[in-house]
Amino acid sequence: MRGNEFIRRVQKYAKRSGIGSTWRADRGKGSHGVLTLGDLRTVVRNPKDELKTGTYHGMLKQLGLTERDLF
Repeated sequence: MRGNEFIRRVQKYAKRSGIGSTWRADRGKGSHGVLTLGDLRTVVRNPKDELKTGTYHGMLKQLGLTERDLF
């Protein structure tokens, strides 16, 4: 999954659940940006690149989500 797709899926989940979600590309350094879900946040590195498995699972954990929530 690419970073852009991850951001879209998290925002879609937030909309379904009635939780606020924001993507701030200007809050990161270089190609990094901050994705928030309610009070939780994670850093997405270069949204155009493919996410590595460990990074993907770590980001889900930081946002308190499971893979099942996004699909």
